[in-house]
Amino acid sequence: MPDEPGNYVLEGRTIVITGANSGIGRTTALGLGRRGATLLLAGRSAAPTEAVVAEVDALDGPGRAEALALDLADLTSVRACAAAINARDDAPDVLINNAGLAGAKGVTAQGFELTFGVNHLGHFLLTTLLLDRLRAAQKPTRIVTVASDAHKGPKRIDFDAQLRRTKSTKGLREYQVSKLCNVLFTQELARRLEGSDVTAYAVHPGVVASNIWREVPWPIRPIALRFMITVEEGALCSIHCATAPGIEPLSGGYFEKGEPKEPSPVATPELGAELWKRSEEWVGT
Repeated sequence: MPDEPGNYVLEGRTIVITGANSGIGRTTALGLGRRGATLLLAGRSAAPTEAVVAEVDALDGPGRAEALALDLADLTSVRACAAAINARDDAPDVLINNAGLAGAKGVTAQGFELTFGVNHLGHFLLTTLLLDRLRAAQKPTRIVTVASDAHKGPKRIDFDAQLRRTKSTKGLREYQVSKLCNVLFTQELARRLEGSDVTAYAVHPGVVASNIWREVPWPIRPIALRFMITVEEGALCSIHCATAPGIEPLSGGYFEKGEPKEPSPVATPELGAELWKRSEEWVGT
């Protein structure tokens, strides 16, 4: 989408972005803010998120931003964030599930494996709590979830493993599973939204030198970052799927560099339905 000065093609549109305080999320926010969007930036860390709000508000044009508190590792926080969004007069036009963890270890506030809880379960609850409002927008509305090519690693999902602390030494196996869940969630979401004005897309941003790798220990992290693409390059696919005209027939698709790609063969409708059912039970919806 063009972003020449004065071309505020997203003026009047409200876009929710999780994890916009740094990395791809921050760059995505600035790119959409330049096009005139109203941004709701949901993040765990207040000061960095407010700093991005200030950056967006300082841009030329009508684009503006607000900060919302959101800790995806705590479902109570997710519910509070969703309630704040649902209480607004302006219904969201786009939800970008961007926040994520890699190489982390632990459990969430409710006892789920940490990476699964943040990357999938928190976003699952946020999205489902916003669905009625998204449907009520009465205009084309999109849900974009940042996945990863790493979703092609797992051959199955051990659902029992999502109910206990991270098992692998560096947490990267759990990261792969969480990204498979992002793709499955998007596919099942699209099936459930068929016939509505709401569409869903999963994106692989590339292997990006972003804050998602903050939990990966030294000396692995600085070495790995040298071979990754920039956050500016990584944000392009999210922005594309949030704004590009004519991609509605590709709802449920997995995108890389703005083009639909084949996801892992493990990402079947049957596994997606099972993940959805278990996720509903676990979050209590």
